[in-house]
Amino acid sequence: MDVSWEEFGWERLGDGVGRRRLPVWDATAALIAGESSLLLYDTGATLREGAELRAQAEALFGRRVTHIALSHPHFDHVLGTAAFSGAEVYGAVGIERALVREALRDDAARQGVSVEEAAEAADLLVLPHHAVCGEWTLDLGGRQVLLANVGPGHSGHDLAVLVPATGDSPEIVFCGDLVEESGEPQAGSDAVASRWPAALDRLLSLGGEDAVYVPGHGAVVDAAFVRAQRDQLAVRFGVL
Repeated sequence: MDVSWEEFGWERLGDGVGRRRLPVWDATAALIAGESSLLLYDTGATLREGAELRAQAEALFGRRVTHIALSHPHFDHVLGTAAFSGAEVYGAVGIERALVREALRDDAARQGVSVEEAAEAADLLVLPHHAVCGEWTLDLGGRQVLLANVGPGHSGHDLAVLVPATGDSPEIVFCGDLVEESGEPQAGSDAVASRWPAALDRLLSLGGEDAVYVPGHGAVVDAAFVRAQRDQLAVRFGVL
């Protein structure tokens, strides 16, 4: 299942698993391939980014993205979803209430997305078809992955993805913005600070000590980094 990830500017993380660090906000978009299905974790900040991710996924594997999991409801992770016609979209239960077109459009424009691109993506916003409450196992054909509603924390609706170890590939946990490596974790108005450290405890229980942890922004980290960030957040927010 190995493909030339680097040729497309992606980072190979394991057999049939890779991610791209998107420009401007350094947001992670990840691709997980099974024998019959492709899962994309987050879709970028614009329809243009989403279309580029779609084209690269199809070039890498010769087939379309069939499943999308949204890590949380912030513009830089969700506004490319409409580029994936026919894909089944998953999100943490209740995320649809946070995916407000006007708010996403305005936030994207404030952060530097052109007004036209922000409006187009918001107008075509795709809400998840499937709500994940607890855990949901997806069969991608010869490979099962686990969607886990581990929040709230960074937002009210944080969804992680666990890719079990296979062959020489370690367990991989896609963390969304519950974990950030390229800067201090951002806590906006929808963050649930009192429960963020517990969300990181759940991530660690999912992956264990030997897993690879992929932040929503920044370089891949290990369990020690996640644990240290958990402790820093507990101090920052006064959580015992």
